[in-house]
Amino acid sequence: MKKQAVISLIIIFLLLTLQGEGYRVKAVDFTQGTSAKGAVLIEQESGRVLYEKEAHTPMRIASITKIMTAILAIEAGSLEEKVTVSSRAEGTEGSSLYLKAGEKLPLKDLVYGLMLRSGNDAAVAIAEQVGGSLEGFIYLMNEKAREIGMNNTIFNNPHGLDDHEDHYSSAYDMALLMRYAMENETFREISSTKTYRASERENGYRVFNNKNRLLTQLYKYSTGGKTGYTKRAKRTLVSTAAKDDVELIAVTLNAGSDWHDHMNLFNWAFAHFNKVQLVTEGKIQEVNDPYYEDKLYASHNFVYPLSEEEVGQVEQKLLLLTPPGDDRWLEKGHPDSVGAIHLHLNDEKIGVVPLTFETEVEQKRSFLQKVWDIFFIIHGVKTSG
Repeated sequence: MKKQAVISLIIIFLLLTLQGEGYRVKAVDFTQGTSAKGAVLIEQESGRVLYEKEAHTPMRIASITKIMTAILAIEAGSLEEKVTVSSRAEGTEGSSLYLKAGEKLPLKDLVYGLMLRSGNDAAVAIAEQVGGSLEGFIYLMNEKAREIGMNNTIFNNPHGLDDHEDHYSSAYDMALLMRYAMENETFREISSTKTYRASERENGYRVFNNKNRLLTQLYKYSTGGKTGYTKRAKRTLVSTAAKDDVELIAVTLNAGSDWHDHMNLFNWAFAHFNKVQLVTEGKIQEVNDPYYEDKLYASHNFVYPLSEEEVGQVEQKLLLLTPPGDDRWLEKGHPDSVGAIHLHLNDEKIGVVPLTFETEVEQKRSFLQKVWDIFFIIHGVKTSG
């Protein structure tokens, strides 16, 4: 394997480790259950899975596909550009914005119509504009899915219609997608919009009213989401909610009562979990090592959702590089990361916080050297504390 490929694999591993992606800790039992065949509930900031049911089983997903279509359109960075509707877009079956071939309108209007009214014709028009062709956009969808870590997902259209056998995802993958999309402020704004007035056309204005009843009628803590339905997929729903400082993402696939499922999941999580700051950015106290005492600094805060009974169960392990036997660190500077705090809950790792050393002399070092420093820290060169 080439050196560059090895480096890339190491970097990916480190990013996943440091961000806490994929850590899975058994939570408080949600005894009510859900009507869905596949479901998951996660906390936005940490990605912690709070509830799951067949969460990694691939299933048909219907119009929640459009979350991917929307975020790709937003990331294209030109929402004000005019899109010319093709005959292929006009002829798309199912829920529609009633676009006409040759009509020109801003990409922004199409994205709002996609997310609020679930326009299948808007999905095709967006795909052709952003991807250069429908096929090109589908390629972008699957590339983004791989980037996010959606390992049980294949996209073959931008809208979720049952026109292809190999178009599916899992509840967990769709939660990953929504978590990624919610990091984008424009997406957040669109997802949380109840009514949108589109630009003027020949026969008046279009007004798009959101189909997400959690947002518009049923749940005061709702912050957005996307509905879906086809005969084969049945009812699918991705929704978000926030209360105090806790933000949640719920996904249900093939559900008989998705509105109630989501409200029950949100209410249960808000009642049982709080975000707890386990590590505070700045100087680390009580380090039982004379070399590092009063010299270690946490690079960032670490906050994690915990139930009341879990708060006292979190274990912290301090892993530090062994200082050299000479003065090279004092002369040339310390590594950018000299250690890390590893946090565990019920013997499962929930996060890693890198540590730096306070010093007056630091030498600029190559990116590769920094990567190797962190790599050795994570694998535990020395344990202290």
